[in-house]
Amino acid sequence: QVQLVESGGGLVQAGGSLRLSCAASGSISSFNAMGWYRQAAGKQREYVARIVRSGSMYYADSVKGRFTISRDNAKNTVYLQMNSLKPEDTAVYYCAVELIGPYIWGQGTQVTVSS
Repeated sequence: QVQLVESGGGLVQAGGSLRLSCAASGSISSFNAMGWYRQAAGKQREYVARIVRSGSMYYADSVKGRFTISRDNAKNTVYLQMNSLKPEDTAVYYCAVELIGPYIWGQGTQVTVSS
């Protein structure tokens, strides 16, 4: 089973940018969809963005226009470019292979946005 490792999180001021990476241990080109999710302290994990095999991208309303998801099949990596960050974007961010069965999750990377 493929394993996912997220990186790129950190502390940033409101209005700043970060780029998250999700490196897979194997090929991601065959997966129908990969996504980014986040979980703030005391809250449920929520959907952030998705990229499907065709290359189409989808976003939660809360991040639309600010975040961009992309994938590099040659590097087996999915990215999340986050611009105009807000304090409410503070969370642990997870990438996932979205399967019909249980998703495959990474361990997460912390993003903290200070006001």
